[in-house]
Amino acid sequence: MVKIALISDSHSYIDDKTLSHLQDVDEIWHAGDIGDEKVMEALPKGKKIRAVYGNIDDLACQQKYPEELIFDLEGARVMMIHIGGKPPRYATGVKKHLKEIKPTIFICGHSHICKVEFDKELGCLYMNPGAIGNHGFHQVKTLLKFDLEAGQPKNLRVVELGKRGSV
Repeated sequence: MVKIALISDSHSYIDDKTLSHLQDVDEIWHAGDIGDEKVMEALPKGKKIRAVYGNIDDLACQQKYPEELIFDLEGARVMMIHIGGKPPRYATGVKKHLKEIKPTIFICGHSHICKVEFDKELGCLYMNPGAIGNHGFHQVKTLLKFDLEAGQPKNLRVVELGKRGSV
C-alpha cells in the first residue's frame, strides 16, 4: 500500500496548512501549473514526487518535469497530464490517447474543480484534485488523499484547505 497526496494548480503558492496534509504520505503527485519551483522545494523531504508541467509553467519547469507521466504502481496504471478535460468531454486528443494507454487511473488538473468520477466507457477512474493555489476562479482550495492498494484507490478523501486567497 502506498499513501498518496494529489495536488494541482499551485500557481506559485503553497501554505503551511497544505504542507501539513502532505506529511503523512509516501508520494506527492502534482498535476501541473506549479508556477514557481519554490513550491516543489517546499514539499516535505523524503517523499517520492511525481509531477507534470502545466500551461502556466515556464521553460525551466518544462525542462524539469514532463508534459505527461505514465507509470505503474501497486497494480494500477496511472496517466497524469495537466489539461485533460473531464468525462465524457475530454480535451482534444485525450480520449484517443486514454484508449491507447488504458490507464486504470487518469489524473489531470487545470479546471480548478475537484472531481472524481469513474468513466465506465474507458474503465478508468478520473481524478482532478482541484487547486491548492490562490490564483483562479475556485472558491475553496482542495487536494485529494488516498491509499493505493491492489490496483485501487482506497480511503479517498477530499481535503478542503480554506477559501482561495485567505491565509
